[in-house]
Amino acid sequence: MSGGAAAVTSGDALCKEVAALAERLGLAAREQFKCGRRIWGAERYIDVVLTEVSSRRRLGIECKYQGTAGSAEEKIPAIIQDISAWPIPGLVVFSGLGFSENIKSFLIASGRAVELNELQPWLQLFFGLELPATPDRPPRRARSMRPPILP
Repeated sequence: MSGGAAAVTSGDALCKEVAALAERLGLAAREQFKCGRRIWGAERYIDVVLTEVSSRRRLGIECKYQGTAGSAEEKIPAIIQDISAWPIPGLVVFSGLGFSENIKSFLIASGRAVELNELQPWLQLFFGLELPATPDRPPRRARSMRPPILP
């Protein structure tokens, strides 16, 4: 994972890791922010709210960890729908070996989710933070547009 952090082993640890990464990037992080009600009526707590202090731009993060296969991923579509009702943009950050490949594909295809190990560049782009330098790449060889000469 970027930043050299240890693997998370629980939902709470995932929230703490997201907050720690954000703070390393210079963002303010607030955990368990109460914000109205979910679409099914329960009180809504956004797991982590990130703020870029100078612009006051905010992003809500819903953290989902699943260590073993189970029914937690059945709640994912409702969570994606609930995020659209937040008063700020939102993102699901997920981690753990228990997510099936199908639900991972669903999450990524939603455009509202990233795996924890892909969060840092996502946040850098979203908040307009400094991007890391890319290693020098060897130049690509130009391909000839001429058809090959056959014998």
